[in-house]
Amino acid sequence: MPSALLQRPGRVAPAASRTAPKRRTRVFALAEARWAAAALVLFLIALPLQLTGAPAWAWGPLYAAAYVTGGWEPAWAGLTALREKTLDVDLLMIVAAIGAASIGQVMDGALLIVIFATSGALEALATARTQDAVRGLLDLAPATAARLADDGSEESVATEDLVVGDIILVRPGERVGADGRVLEGASEVDQATITGEPLPVAKGAGDEVFASTLNGTGALRVKVERDPSDSVIARIVAMVEEASETKAPTQLFIEKVEQRYSLGMVSATLAVFLVPLACGADLTGSLLRAMTFMIVASPCAVVLATMPPLLSAIANAGRHGVLVKSAVVMERLGQVDAVALDKTGTLTEGTPRVTDIRPLSGSGLDEDTLLALAAAAEHPSEHPLARAVVDAARTRGLAITGMRDFISAPGVGVTATVDGHTVAVGAPARLLDDSHDTCSVRAAEVAAALENGGRTAVLVLRDGAPVGVLGIADRLRPDAAATVSALTTLTGSTPVLVTGDNPRAAGRLAAEAGITGDDVHAALLPQEKVEAVQRLEAQGRKVLVIGDGVNDAPALAAAHTGIAMGRAGSDLALQTADAVIVRDELATVPTVVNLSRAARRLVVQNLVIAAVFISGLVIWDLAGHLPLPLGVLGHEGSTVIVGLNGLRLLRDAAWNRAAKDLR
Repeated sequence: MPSALLQRPGRVAPAASRTAPKRRTRVFALAEARWAAAALVLFLIALPLQLTGAPAWAWGPLYAAAYVTGGWEPAWAGLTALREKTLDVDLLMIVAAIGAASIGQVMDGALLIVIFATSGALEALATARTQDAVRGLLDLAPATAARLADDGSEESVATEDLVVGDIILVRPGERVGADGRVLEGASEVDQATITGEPLPVAKGAGDEVFASTLNGTGALRVKVERDPSDSVIARIVAMVEEASETKAPTQLFIEKVEQRYSLGMVSATLAVFLVPLACGADLTGSLLRAMTFMIVASPCAVVLATMPPLLSAIANAGRHGVLVKSAVVMERLGQVDAVALDKTGTLTEGTPRVTDIRPLSGSGLDEDTLLALAAAAEHPSEHPLARAVVDAARTRGLAITGMRDFISAPGVGVTATVDGHTVAVGAPARLLDDSHDTCSVRAAEVAAALENGGRTAVLVLRDGAPVGVLGIADRLRPDAAATVSALTTLTGSTPVLVTGDNPRAAGRLAAEAGITGDDVHAALLPQEKVEAVQRLEAQGRKVLVIGDGVNDAPALAAAHTGIAMGRAGSDLALQTADAVIVRDELATVPTVVNLSRAARRLVVQNLVIAAVFISGLVIWDLAGHLPLPLGVLGHEGSTVIVGLNGLRLLRDAAWNRAAKDLR
């Protein structure tokens, strides 16, 4: 092993530093949240006072304050839309709430106000948190870089001041300051934030490196090849923002007809009031009939027909480890007919594991002895491959002792003295010389076979002679194959794999999960993942993307629906995604999709029930004389019926049924 390459390892930043520091907008920093909270508190104080028979002067002002605090923003938004000749459903709800109060249904109107104010606050919070995550992504790139002058001197400069052609020094454990190419040095670079590769990549002269990626134990001299504003990480930010802005507006089913319904209801209410008045009816009777009509025709039952099933499904999914961010998302999940999966951290566990232990014949070692020897030499190293070897030895209960004189060679491997023997562990291509002795040839063959199978081969030498080879790879999640099969059944097509990892490793793991051939897309940069999703959408497909990393965020934002893995997911992926698998149980994805479809069926049932009640009450009011108390009873009764029907999805049985239907 060349002595010029040997050096003791520097302290590498912990894996947790892959994610950007959190800059989260606090809930009550948003005006919408403060107004909604005030309205809710006032309502919750007034309601028990009214129900316990307190005088109207005790609860009336509280309801009035709830109307004002929760209703002024949607009212203003509705009036603004009205000036642009658009009738907003928010304004319709405010009018309905005021109409309810005018005929004594103060509590119903206040409840409507609180629901709308809370919905607006949640939407504002989701928008703010997504913006936080996009801004926080920029923190992945270092603020400064060490620029080298022609005379060899070094100066610290802001990374945004770097220009193409500058030479920078990247020390062990530092993040690369700009996209560029290595001029001198050797190291391993963790570029999971860009490519999603589970293992650090060996870098030497001539290799490309990306801004924000984490350097390992060697020092690199890098020539800047892209302006900082055009780096890959900067383009990821731009793609997420662009995808979020251009994504088609999401609407619940009932919102798609809100304009026509709103205009029709307002016009009909005015007609019910004005026509009898013009024919000589008294003002009070005409007003009472019109208010009764507004109450029975108001879309409360229709709104509740839509929301309880979706909200119940959200609550049920949350209990089973899937956080769905809104009712719109829950509805959209049931529409997907194509799935794109990331590999590392999504289809796989995202952690390298020892998969093969191959002692060479004639070495006199068995599997446990070979693994213990390698683990003893690797024990002081912080390289992910070294940790995988040590973890495998500990899992088998092997003793890791007797190591001294540890030396690390970036890009090559480690050397140590173990029980009086010189042990080297590292890359076969770097440790094997040109000799053609039997042991070296056999070691090269075993290493090649492992690498052809998509594993990373690690050679072990004892006193200069090969004694064995270890195979290390990311491991498929136990439920990956079943999930792929279930998603295929649900959507009618096999999910596609979109990954930045190398084609060989991607193909092997994809085949184990049941994804083969043209459905495997490997070695993709973030923008190429977006292009793969867009090609599917251009075919008229509604694509569900499942990922976990910064490099998946643009595709998550561009897709019809995006789901992020929660445990190892980056902040940007978690905020960009529409739903999060909190416990990383991949098998919950097809279940939640099936649950969404059950919710959509329940929504249709409720809309039919609501339409029957509303139509019947409206016809009664127009054709005859519907007493106000009976109209309110019928309206509230239909609301209760559809509400209770929607709550059926709260039961665990609904989740179990959604999972069972996939088997």
